[in-house]
Amino acid sequence: MEKTSFKEGTIANKFDAYNDILEQTLGFRFVFQTFISNPDVKNILDYGCGPGKVAYRLAESTDLNIIAVDESKEMLDIASEKRAHPEVDYHLIQNDRLSFLKDNSVDGAMACYVFINTDNKDRIQRIMREIYRVLKPHSPFVILDTNPDSTGIEFSTFRNGLSGKKYTYGEARQEWLHIENQEDLILNDFHWPKSMYQELLKEVGFQEIEQIEPTLRDIPDRELKIIEQKHEFNQWKNEWDCPPFVIYRSIKPTQE
Repeated sequence: MEKTSFKEGTIANKFDAYNDILEQTLGFRFVFQTFISNPDVKNILDYGCGPGKVAYRLAESTDLNIIAVDESKEMLDIASEKRAHPEVDYHLIQNDRLSFLKDNSVDGAMACYVFINTDNKDRIQRIMREIYRVLKPHSPFVILDTNPDSTGIEFSTFRNGLSGKKYTYGEARQEWLHIENQEDLILNDFHWPKSMYQELLKEVGFQEIEQIEPTLRDIPDRELKIIEQKHEFNQWKNEWDCPPFVIYRSIKPTQE
């Protein structure tokens, strides 16, 4: 099984149509908190920005400048058309290189659902090294991916992997994104255990690594009601007790 090619127009459009309320509620909000709570953060690198949903939301809710990059021209075309924003700069990259960014030039970085679509551990490390290069010393890097321990569990908007199957290190697996009034979008990604993230972050040089796995029980009742009313959605499933995502927060240390 090969990785999903987001360079295909049909996949890019269906991915854009996916209702990511679960990702917003138990993923992006915790990623954003890292940057909002840090007064030294003025600009953010969104590595693998896709159709621009995350970058646009962060720009709309803060005064941060977002440098949003992706290797898919099709995804960036959607982002530029639907989510243009004066504080978001979209860039097409090649070979995982941030060639237009200098060393130690960015205040913070995030990679949301990037590494699960990467079939090679060495490439994941290469991407992490490139992000490390452009980050300023003592700047945060946040990774958000689906939780490998929740593989096969049916959540309200998606299921990653087959129920009852034990996936091995780096094994290919399918993910079903449930899209209203359409057939599921089936993506092909890869199973990376939590230990892989921890090990690679340390090898690259990141420190103060924190791992969090939120469920709906971590969201205040009042705030969850607001989310449900805003999105006209309350068909939650196993995300009450099983964390669908895992988040890694880390810091590039101060260099001597």
